[in-house]
Amino acid sequence: MTTPAPAHPTADSGIPDPAPAQRRILRVLVASQVLSGAGLAAGVTVGALLAHDMLGSTTLAGLPSALLTAGSALAAIAVGRISQARGRRPGLAAGYLTGALGSAGVITAAVLDNPVLLFTALFVYGAGTATNLQARYAGADLATPDHRGRAVSTVLVATTLGGVAGPNLAAPTGTLAEALGIPHLAGLFLLSGTAYALAALVLALWLRPDPLLLARTIAASRESSTAGTPSPQEQAPGKAPGGVVLGALVMVLTQLVMVAIMTMTPVHMHDHGHSTAASGLVIGIHIGAMYLPSPLTGRLVDRFGRLKVAAASGVTLLAAGILAAVAPGDSVALLALALALLGLGWNFGLVSGTAIITDAVPLATRAKTQGLVDVSIAVAGATGGMASGLVVAAGGYPVLALTGGVLSLALLPAVAATAYRR
Repeated sequence: MTTPAPAHPTADSGIPDPAPAQRRILRVLVASQVLSGAGLAAGVTVGALLAHDMLGSTTLAGLPSALLTAGSALAAIAVGRISQARGRRPGLAAGYLTGALGSAGVITAAVLDNPVLLFTALFVYGAGTATNLQARYAGADLATPDHRGRAVSTVLVATTLGGVAGPNLAAPTGTLAEALGIPHLAGLFLLSGTAYALAALVLALWLRPDPLLLARTIAASRESSTAGTPSPQEQAPGKAPGGVVLGALVMVLTQLVMVAIMTMTPVHMHDHGHSTAASGLVIGIHIGAMYLPSPLTGRLVDRFGRLKVAAASGVTLLAAGILAAVAPGDSVALLALALALLGLGWNFGLVSGTAIITDAVPLATRAKTQGLVDVSIAVAGATGGMASGLVVAAGGYPVLALTGGVLSLALLPAVAATAYRR
């Protein structure tokens, strides 16, 4: 009589049990995400304002967002390839160090009042954004299919603390910058450079075992012990047909709409006489809404399915666009609510789209494919950032907001078509 193979590798097989390893990995990822969340704040809050001050024009105010998201596209490829070859730890650590280098470049550009150096540095700074997003995949590597949404959301929600605190430190970091002989607006980049460097250090020292490498080892062990039968972690839960194309479409559209509206909101507020602190508050609320609902979103994805949450993303983004379009320019409260809805819609799209991608891609090519998908997301963000300034210059902020909201409805027929094919 043959004894069945154990459901999980044990110490006898020399392979760590994935459950405690997953808990440790999530703790380390949470710590790094808290730090990197603060690093995200600088480019979002003051990048467009720096360009506006240097160039004296609103037309190119969306260029910083476009460049940092274009930089994140290149970084997504690099981080994905490094992770595929050597594991998540070196890939993520290298990405955050690159983001720290970009922050230092922005500070130098501000001191020299050099727009060319500013744009180049923002391109490099985009690596931090790409790495922050890539970390969500590391949280899902060892998760079972019915817990992937929650694993992704755990990593995402950790960004909230730094992401919300960062923009609201614009005033004190600006004061510190001025004391050091650095322009006020570049103060947040002092914070981002330090935060990204510390996030890289945390991952390099403590992300052990490496989640992707361990997942591959466990999958190989299970495959050999079950004569090629797919392991539970490799079996898709049957909740998200459509695979890579659908998951990528969901995340690309949500990123495009979110970046376009978010990028021009500080400029819109500045033009209506609001202070940097007020803009920082609105962006802080927006970033909080991007990440804070993640635990709830993860549970919704795991319980009700990827497709329903993806559809909810399109509807929420439409509501955000309409509210931003009709909100009076002097109403911080209504703009904050619109940006909160914008962040929530993005969160729905990112968590559901990530779960769809992870379900669809085998471990052998997972990191590389995820990196390529994130390139599409970054390109969409760059397009939204670059186009946002042009649209506002031509038709105003309300036109931009309403156009973004309507565009997000394209998610609904895509999701409906996929559900129909089930």
